[in-house]
Amino acid sequence: MRQSTIERTTNETNVRVSIELDGEGVSTIDTGIGFFDHMLTLFASHGRFDLDVNCNGDLEVDGHHSVEDIGIALGTAIKNALGDKRGINRYGTFFLPMDESLAFVSLDISGRPFLVCEFGSLAPMIGSFDTQLTEEFLRALAFNAGITLHVKVLYGVNSHHKIEAVFKALGHALRHAVENDPRMNGVPSTKGSL
Repeated sequence: MRQSTIERTTNETNVRVSIELDGEGVSTIDTGIGFFDHMLTLFASHGRFDLDVNCNGDLEVDGHHSVEDIGIALGTAIKNALGDKRGINRYGTFFLPMDESLAFVSLDISGRPFLVCEFGSLAPMIGSFDTQLTEEFLRALAFNAGITLHVKVLYGVNSHHKIEAVFKALGHALRHAVENDPRMNGVPSTKGSL
């Protein structure tokens, strides 16, 4: 069973994240930021991950600490759940349309964290969610999971649609990358390690 639970407590947030990579897409999300809850729910559903996220953060300041710390905890949980990475596909790529928007996510569970993001213009806020935090979350996730992550919104107008397409595409791409290939006996690298 490929699952992990991470608890992270700082002076700014108290975060608990639990993920089961081979789940059914069931989630319970409570971050205190409605739009972000919606995005994490979509990520879990499209990735078929069972995901529980609870965060009590300093939202009276803003959402930055909560969103970033959830990314840190989720990235760490994914890395732990993958263990030695034997048998995984390693790579995942997905294009996802959301009405007028089209998002592209490509990733490599490489052990070499990197992030490239291009969203185009976004409205400053969606509900109580600061849209700049999308990149902060993705960076924290990628760097703590050890993932090379490329995210691009090719086109679109509506900021909600753009970010929703990104989270759905991320779920699909990561699902493919973490799936086991029955033909792979070891780690999917000619180096012998990831």
